[in-house]
Amino acid sequence: MRKTLYRETLLIAWDTVRSNKFRSFLTILGVVIGVTSVISVASIIRGLNNVVEDRVQALGAKVFFVTRIPPFTFSRPPERIRRRKFLTYEDAVALREQCPTAEYATPFQQRAFFTGQSNLVRYGNERIESAVIRSAEPEYVRVLPIFSMRDGRFISAYDNEHSSKVCAIGAGIADTLFPFSAPVNKEITVNGEVFRVIGTFERDPGLFGGPGIDQFVMIPYNTFHKMYPEIEDNIILISASDPALIPIVEDEVVEVLRRRRHVASREENDFDLASPDVISAVWNQLTGAIVILTMVISSIGLLVGGIGVMNIMLVSVTERTREIGIRKAVGAKRQDILLQFVVEAMALTGTGGIIGILIGGLLSLTVRTLFPSLPAQVSLFWVVVAFSVSVAVGLFFGIYPAKRAAHLDPIVALRYE
Repeated sequence: MRKTLYRETLLIAWDTVRSNKFRSFLTILGVVIGVTSVISVASIIRGLNNVVEDRVQALGAKVFFVTRIPPFTFSRPPERIRRRKFLTYEDAVALREQCPTAEYATPFQQRAFFTGQSNLVRYGNERIESAVIRSAEPEYVRVLPIFSMRDGRFISAYDNEHSSKVCAIGAGIADTLFPFSAPVNKEITVNGEVFRVIGTFERDPGLFGGPGIDQFVMIPYNTFHKMYPEIEDNIILISASDPALIPIVEDEVVEVLRRRRHVASREENDFDLASPDVISAVWNQLTGAIVILTMVISSIGLLVGGIGVMNIMLVSVTERTREIGIRKAVGAKRQDILLQFVVEAMALTGTGGIIGILIGGLLSLTVRTLFPSLPAQVSLFWVVVAFSVSVAVGLFFGIYPAKRAAHLDPIVALRYE
């Protein structure tokens, strides 16, 4: 009996919504906007989270960096950090010799546009001004296997010992400089110096369209040092044979560097250790702020939609006063009238939720198609949450109009014109 009542009540509510299509759409527009914003932003963030996780996994779980300045420092660091001594090649050698648990310890230096240093790479009439020039020892690609070779070879010990003018280049640079020929064994100029290309890396466009391996020119460490002696700072790559050994290796690195750099026992480290997880940590901070902003925007939309639903339901109660009186006269109870108007309000906002989910999904698909670097992916969790919240808004804002309808005096209602 109750099941039949619920079904009939839902059908009546749906017929009411369909009979006033335009008014119903204007009423739920706020709900549509709120749900659309939640679904689209959550989809984009989920897709980007997968990209970040893939990048962290590609860098490896048994690697960390030793740096002078904390990574991803976007503002001017405080004085105590700016005054830190540079990390040197000798520091890397000491770590290699005095950290028995470490598998590799290799330094690198770089010049890049994002640190205010321009580089010009040329071949014939082709030129690239946004290349990242990085020095490396042969062990570099063993520590970071993400730098895998597509053609040719990487820098050898002989190249480094003799400061050879050789380089391995990213796929993006290779495609630009050599669109119709193989780059290996060709000679290019790097900031006016002639280098022989010995290999190209596998394609890697970078994270979110930022500089990736595609924009790299890797040259021997000693060659870089001779070309740019003014660049003193080093970043040291450390790896362990097993991820479980990372804490032990970190302790060894800290002990060696504190001793070499004469850091007093009560003073903080004058260097930083950073694992690839730091990328995830920074990304989570950024997305956390985006999620909060999205929640604020969607909450405003849902609030506006809820107020609209309450307003239209109050109008509906007034317009259908005589109908309510007739229903009560033929035996409808207060709870039946209450249920009818609450279900109608929930049907309105639930419809808005479904429309918002569809629009959000379409926007996510559009973003994924037009911008491959923003791989939006609709989350079932957020779909369920968005729909549930939209229905809850109808329930909350529909209760007052429903109570008002349920408490109408049937005699007064029947006399209403």
